[in-house]
Amino acid sequence: RFISKVEEVLNDWKLIGVSSGKPLEKGVFTTGTWEEKSDEISFADFKFSVTHHYLVQEPSDKDGKEELAEDALPLPMQDLLCMNNDFPPRAHCLVRWYGLREFVVIAPAANNEAVVSESKCNLLLSSISIALGNTGCQVPLFVQIHQKWRRMYAGECQGPGVRTDFEMVHLRKVPSQYTHLSGLLEIFKTKIGCPLTPLPPVSMAIRLTYVLQDWQQYFWPQQPPDIDALVGGEVGGLEFGKLPFGACEDPISELHLATTWPHLAEGIIVDNDVYSDLDPMQAPQWSVRVRKADNPQCLLGDFLTEFFKLCRRKESTDEILGRSAFEEEGKEVADITHALSKLTEPAPVPIHKLSVTNMVHSAKKKIRKHRGVDESPLNNDVLNTILLFLFPDAADKLTDGFESRANTSAGNNPPPENEDYNLFSQFKSAPSDSLTYKLALCLCMINFYHGGVKGVAHLWQEFVLEMRYRWENNYLIPGLANGSPDLRCCLLHQKLQMLNCCIERKKARDEGKRGSMADRSPGASGDGAKGAEHSGDNPDKEKEFGKSWESWSDSEDEFFECLSDTEDLKGNGQENGKKGGAKEGNKEPVNLKPEGRLHPHGKLMLLHPGEPLYVPITQEPAPMTEDLLEEQSEVLAKLGTSAEGAHLRARMQSACLLSDMESFKAANPGCCLEDFVRWYSPRDYIEEEVVDEKGNKVIRGELSARMKIPSNMWVEAWETAKPIPARRQKRLFDDTREAEKVLHYLAVQKPADLARHLLPCIIHAAVLKVKDEEALEDISSVKKIIKQIISHASKVLRFPNPEDKKLEEIIAQIMSVEATIARARSLKAKFGVEKCENEEEKEDLQRFVNCLLEQPEVSVVGAGRGPAGSIIHKLFVNAQRVSAVPPLEEDLRRSGSMEERRQGVQSEFPPPTGREVILRSAVPRPAPYSKALPQRMYSVLTREDFRLAGAFSADTTFF
Repeated sequence: RFISKVEEVLNDWKLIGVSSGKPLEKGVFTTGTWEEKSDEISFADFKFSVTHHYLVQEPSDKDGKEELAEDALPLPMQDLLCMNNDFPPRAHCLVRWYGLREFVVIAPAANNEAVVSESKCNLLLSSISIALGNTGCQVPLFVQIHQKWRRMYAGECQGPGVRTDFEMVHLRKVPSQYTHLSGLLEIFKTKIGCPLTPLPPVSMAIRLTYVLQDWQQYFWPQQPPDIDALVGGEVGGLEFGKLPFGACEDPISELHLATTWPHLAEGIIVDNDVYSDLDPMQAPQWSVRVRKADNPQCLLGDFLTEFFKLCRRKESTDEILGRSAFEEEGKEVADITHALSKLTEPAPVPIHKLSVTNMVHSAKKKIRKHRGVDESPLNNDVLNTILLFLFPDAADKLTDGFESRANTSAGNNPPPENEDYNLFSQFKSAPSDSLTYKLALCLCMINFYHGGVKGVAHLWQEFVLEMRYRWENNYLIPGLANGSPDLRCCLLHQKLQMLNCCIERKKARDEGKRGSMADRSPGASGDGAKGAEHSGDNPDKEKEFGKSWESWSDSEDEFFECLSDTEDLKGNGQENGKKGGAKEGNKEPVNLKPEGRLHPHGKLMLLHPGEPLYVPITQEPAPMTEDLLEEQSEVLAKLGTSAEGAHLRARMQSACLLSDMESFKAANPGCCLEDFVRWYSPRDYIEEEVVDEKGNKVIRGELSARMKIPSNMWVEAWETAKPIPARRQKRLFDDTREAEKVLHYLAVQKPADLARHLLPCIIHAAVLKVKDEEALEDISSVKKIIKQIISHASKVLRFPNPEDKKLEEIIAQIMSVEATIARARSLKAKFGVEKCENEEEKEDLQRFVNCLLEQPEVSVVGAGRGPAGSIIHKLFVNAQRVSAVPPLEEDLRRSGSMEERRQGVQSEFPPPTGREVILRSAVPRPAPYSKALPQRMYSVLTREDFRLAGAFSADTTFF
């Protein structure tokens, strides 16, 4: 049954019959692609996996080669003698040992199972032999015997009238007579047992591998950052506020030099227990590979992983810093209503000079009150350095407590329009010159060097206190772009921008009120000209806010929040100094005095009174962050589709429209809806030429069809709108309430939430860092990977809560790039690329170093005499000088080679770590008149391993 199952699998995979193919080209085992197919079969209840390993090849054209098929050797036997692919750098062990291009392995399916007893091995081998004979399969079949780690295989290959047996010896201790060439030749010849007297020539390929572990003379260039230097604005050569980069240990642990004699005839070279001709400097071929340190510790990677760990913390800021960090000194729990009324009191706030110490003192006091003085997680110097870095405007000596917007906000400089800068919109992070981005870097640094999660909580608390301080004292927050929140950025950045909007509005109100109180002369309290004059004095303000705030504050009270009708009329009456204000029913409100004008429109006149149309001062629409927009759309969606719901929805959405109508009515007494539409939505006012009764052409206009729909929203709003200037309307954007919401939102963020918010910024920073570092090295493979990281990250970070696994993948990719760049630097330093004067040599070395990073093995041009070869030679000579200590007797015995004894201690190369020899010959077996068939033996000798792998062919027809 077992045999038939094996045959079935061979049939399925079409491995029966004659295999055809071209002779192997040089190096094809490394450059070509290897594939494998697997299946499972069982012997009684013991499961085996059958795997077919093969090199993918182009199909060869069959022209006239069919006649040769009669007595041609099977391909695998031809491969045994092929010399083009000895010692491939990366291949299955059977490929290295036997040089085969395809073979099938039958091995126990379970990893811990093994075929150990001899009788079972023989049973398997005989089954295979029968299966091969029955199917006419010419692909070699191997059975894996003994434990998996020993990689022991026995196998067979059959062809017409020929058979090759694959046998193996694997020993822990090496018999001393087999440590050199002459002993191995002896084994080979005895094994062949050739009856011919002058023996056919044996060809040999030899490879000695030398390992260089002592790179001691090259100190690893990267020093770990000096933490105490942070206060001076430097962290061990790190610019403060930039991420660190590089490996803390040498990322390349060993250099392996393989010296190869690819084609020697027997008798040319002497290598026995007394003398050896095998001098590595004389070897015609050198190739080098480097052994990379497993997961070298890299600074950027550590920073990222530590910061990512924060995301999984559960504690709140209060739990970490000890409860009531935000409480006032005297009152245990202050009444919150008073707190709010205190905030919104209109009296001008006395503003201290802004300084770092002022910013910090309040939080410090509170922390100190609850614990010892020295217990706060961050010391003052570090904290002040960081706060100055985040808020550079705090250091300026401010003249009278107000500073101009221009020098605080980075947002006023037009952002650099390059691809790296705009990464923030792909990653949903924040621009790389913004406060949020800097804060992310600072938190990352503190988390790593200064007290971990406690330090993070402490800095965050200081940051929130600073935000409140700025809100209460009308200081704009630096490092944020003007205008409403940028929805391409992370939510935290939007919240800070929102707070800035609030501060801007509040500041403008306070300044406006100040100005009007100072400039008010008894004669002209509500004079429009006066207002215009003010706004003329301050053109900047006007440009920025689109309205003259000065003329807003004629009254003591800033806003009448919610007026009833009667109050409203009364207010109007007093304001205008007219006795009989506009009654509801009176349709000619010509007696109203215009208020809240910005400037004449220029082109348009009012339709009925024919006066110039004035553009009113309007309220700005409320800025929104993405969570508010979502909230709003949810509310609107919940209103449903009923008529009532739709009406309510329309009312909610038209709050801004209503406010603008009221401002327009106040600025243009006696106007009508058509006037408003002409200014507000010109496309809804259709003008056409008509001929009137007298035959003159006149332009007549009317509202568009959508404006004439009965119970239209615009008409309804126009009817309910009263002439109220913007300054006396209910605020569309209640900056006090919104600011308090933002401050509360910031105060309740846990360190974990904070890390989640800022992780995109950190990934963004890490990608930029890696890009900069790569630009210095110019490694093409790394460029590709960085592109992949960017596209991967922009997919993952676009969503609000990315999965941890995906984030970990991104971080791992960044770490692998960092390690590659560190390896490139290490190799550059070791091969002295920078010190090389000759330009051409320098380029060659640079290319050599890049190949070492990307290829499993790189051949050295010119072997020991080329530019790279001479450097490698020097490295070995220096390492030998360092370790010129007489070796132990036991070591001598173990390495078995006489080289040390022969060449003395001062040899330039250490004893080889690995010796590989391939012996080949074509010899008739088993009788002198048999066909001459390929025989091959591979031997490898390392410190704790000796293996012989032989393939011996015999003639099955003439024996």
